[in-house]
Formats: sequence, C-alpha cells, structure tokens
Amino acid sequence: MLTIPNMLTFSRILAIPLFVIIFYLPFQWSYGVAAIIFIVAGVTDWFDGYLARRLNQVSKLGAFLDPVADKLMVAVALVLLVEMHATVWLALPALVMVSREILVSALREWMAECGQRAAVAVSYIGKVKTVVQMISISMLLAIKPTFGDDGGLLFIGTELLAYLLLYVALVLTLWSMFIYLKAAWPNLIEASVIDPASQGK
Repeated sequence: MLTIPNMLTFSRILAIPLFVIIFYLPFQWSYGVAAIIFIVAGVTDWFDGYLARRLNQVSKLGAFLDPVADKLMVAVALVLLVEMHATVWLALPALVMVSREILVSALREWMAECGQRAAVAVSYIGKVKTVVQMISISMLLAIKPTFGDDGGLLFIGTELLAYLLLYVALVLTLWSMFIYLKAAWPNLIEASVIDPASQGK
C-alpha cells in the first residue's frame, strides 16, 4: 500500500546504504552529511506517523515497517560509531541498545500472539529515550573522535556532551526495557506453565 507515510518509511530504509557510503567517503564533510541524513531519518520517523494519523492512512504494512526502519538506522549508525571511536565507552552502550531492541521486539511479537500487544505499547520513557539517543548519535556522527588528540576545546566539549547524552539514553534504555518486561511478565509466566511444549523450539 503505497501511501505517503509508507513511502516516507521506505525512504528511510533506502537511505541506509547512502548513509553508510557517505560516512566512509574520504572527505571532511562526509561525517556532517551522514549526521544530517540520520537527523532527517529521525524527523521523517515522526512525520510519517503524524501523516498516517492525519490522513487516516494507518496500515498494517506501515505499522510493521516503521519500527523496523528506525531500528535498522540506529543499529547501523551504532556499528559505524563503534568502529570509528573504537572504545569500550561507546561499544558498551551500543551493545546494550541493540540487545534491548532485539529483546523488546521479540517481547512485542510474543505479546501480540497473546493478544496483549497494548500492554507493551511504546511508553513515554521509551519516547524520551529515542529522542536523547537520536541527539547523541547525531552529534557523534558529525565529529571525528578527539579523545587523546588536540581537537580543540569546542570539539572535545561536543564529544563529551554527546557521550553524556548517550549514557543518559543508556539509562533510559534499561529503564524502558524494565517497564516492558514488568508489563509482560505475568503473560510470560502463564505461558511457560500452560504450554511447556513450546519451550522445545
């Protein structure tokens, strides 16, 4: 169903290869342009949801693709940043964030099978986490690592702020994951008792 919201979602997925290619171009401006692409993707994420509701074009395809596009873009960006910064201080939050997305996605799929998808709908904490995460990743994408180098006070300060925001996003990531697990726990316990054969998968 090629509605305007779905086309915007598709555009985010199609932008990922372009995002990676530009990031690796041997030019000084490549990091800034890659950061702009990431920011535009984040804005588009909000905009396609708004248009879907505004134009009454909410669809099953859009509901499936929208979170997939978001997670793909964030995961790719984190992989690029881990390689560029090559430090445990970035690898650790990146590992937790990607693992959290996999866990929560699986949890939502399971809850949907139980008819309880609404119990693990996106929370306010999850939305705040996404905003802080997008800001920190955008900042880190836009600058080259300066730790240990004389990159100037402005760049060093920007990088420190980006790392600080990334760790705020990490705390919110764990907090929101705990909220989702707490909401789903009764169903998980009940399911393990009612259908033990399913554990043989």
